[in-house]
Formats: sequence, C-alpha cells, structure tokens
Amino acid sequence: MEPMLKARLANRAPLDLTLLDEKALMGVIDHSLLKPELTRADVAAGCDLAMEYETATVCCRPADLVFVVGRLRGSPVGPTTVVGFPHGANVPAIKEREAVVAVDDGAVELDVVINIGALRAGELSYVRDELASLIYAVAPTPVKVILETAYLTPEEVETGCRVAVEARAAFVKNGTGFSPRGAEPAEIALMRRVVGDRVGVKAAHGVRTLDALLAVLAAGACRCGATATASIAAEGRARGREAVAAALAARAR
Repeated sequence: MEPMLKARLANRAPLDLTLLDEKALMGVIDHSLLKPELTRADVAAGCDLAMEYETATVCCRPADLVFVVGRLRGSPVGPTTVVGFPHGANVPAIKEREAVVAVDDGAVELDVVINIGALRAGELSYVRDELASLIYAVAPTPVKVILETAYLTPEEVETGCRVAVEARAAFVKNGTGFSPRGAEPAEIALMRRVVGDRVGVKAAHGVRTLDALLAVLAAGACRCGATATASIAAEGRARGREAVAAALAARAR
C-alpha cells in the first residue's frame, strides 16, 4: 500500500465527531459495489463516484477487483474486496487462497466473513485458527472481520469480537448487507466496547442517510460501508456544515 493511502486508511479509533467536515465524513465511507447484478459499466460509474467524493475505499466483488484497481489508480481511494462472501462457509484453505489472490491483485484491505455457524456453535478454536491463518497469510494487509450480527445474540457478538481481536484483525464489522437487518447503533457501541480503540469498527447495511451515518459514527464506528454515498453527501451539503456539526455534537453527548 502506498504510504499516503496507508496513512489515510490508518485510523481505527472512534472519531471526534465535532471535527468532521464533508471531506472527513466522506473519508469514512467504503463505497460498496457488491450487488450481484452490477455490470462493468455500473462498477466503473461507482468507482468514478467514489473518486469524486474521495471515499476511503471502493469495496467490490472479487471478480471486479483488477478492473477497480486500474480504475482507481492515481486517486486517493483504495481498492478493497471481500472474502468468503456472503456466507463465510468456504473451507479455510479456499478463503485463505482467495485472500492471497486478492492482495496479489491489488486489494489494500479485505473484508472477510467469519464462519457464522461455527461461531454460533461455540467452535471458537476453529474460528480463531481460520482467521489467524488468513490474516497471517496476507499480512500486513488489514483484514476486517464480518460477524454478520443479524444472526447472533449479543453474547455471540461479544465473543466474535474477542476472537477477531485474538486473531489480530484490524477491524470488526457487523454485516455483509445480505442479512435480515443492518447496522444498529447499540450493537456498534457494543462492538466498540469489546475491541477498544486499537481495532476499528465498521458499520454496514442500511446506512443510507446522513442521520444513519452520524448515528453509527457516534456509536463508535470509524468506517462505514454504503451505497448511498452521493445522497449522503448531498444531504450534508443541503443541511450545511453548522447544522451537521450541531447534530454530531448532540449525538456525541
């Protein structure tokens, strides 16, 4: 990863919401291009939009990664992709190989789905070993571990976060966007309490408005997956920086 991009993506701690301007707000978004029906033209347009708003990254389907790397070249936006997506049920060797190929193809971060069933069954050694081996194989590329919390109890969310930290994940993330519900501020806050300030928390699924984005950031997320990047930016401009700052400050309290 280029040093400037690495520095731009380095934050793992909760944000000081009172300091967020439009550029910083867009800089927490991983613009998501993961819908199965997207065409190559859709992917190109998504990359161009991400570059216009200078999002943190574009998170694309694995088959699109090489194209996305080329499209984003020279921009401040990082190309990222997913592994074991969306169910997390591939055998460990396949997930690890998929991760290594993605890094070789230019991914600067990876969003990896945990083995959800194994976590729910309490097979924590299996989950920990799978993640640790994959994370070691692609080091130092940061790995975000997707827990798919819609299927978990609060206790399982906490356990999943602890296992991810033990495996040296860079981030924990609530979901894929393909489960029954999306990010909930209370759950994001739980994840942040478990991982502390040295591991990032990414919110995803259902963050389609400025208020929804502010809510998960106030809860402790430092990165957010979104498809509604343009409308969130437009809403922020329409409301004005002072109004947004006031809303942020109120949520921070």
